Amino acid sequence: MEIIRSKEFTASRAWGAKDISNMNGITTRLHWTDQPYKWHINDGEEVFAVLDGIVEMFYKENNLEKSTILNAGDIFYASIGTEHVAHPKGEARVLVIESEGSV
Repeated sequence: MEIIRSKEFTASRAWGAKDISNMNGITTRLHWTDQPYKWHINDGEEVFAVLDGIVEMFYKENNLEKSTILNAGDIFYASIGTEHVAHPKGEARVLVIESEGSV
C-alpha cells in the first residue's frame, strides 16, 4: 500500500518517472516534466492523464498534425498507431498507463 501525493512529485530530469505498478505487463507511472517529449508511436495503447499543469498534446490523424490543450483532469487516449508528442506549458505531472517497455 502506498499513498502518492502527485503534486509533490518532482524528478531530476524531464520525463523522470515514479513507477507505481506493473499489472500483468501494463505499467502505471507518474511523470514530472517541464520539457517536451519526442514524437513517437507506442508499442500498444496508452492512457495519458494530466494530474497537474497544462500539456499541449500534438498528434497525427489522417497524416495531419493536430493539437489539443489538456488541463489537470483531462485524459488523452492514444490507440495503437497514434503518433503523438506532449509539450508541457511549464511544469506538469502526468499519469501514464501503457504496456511495459513501451516508448
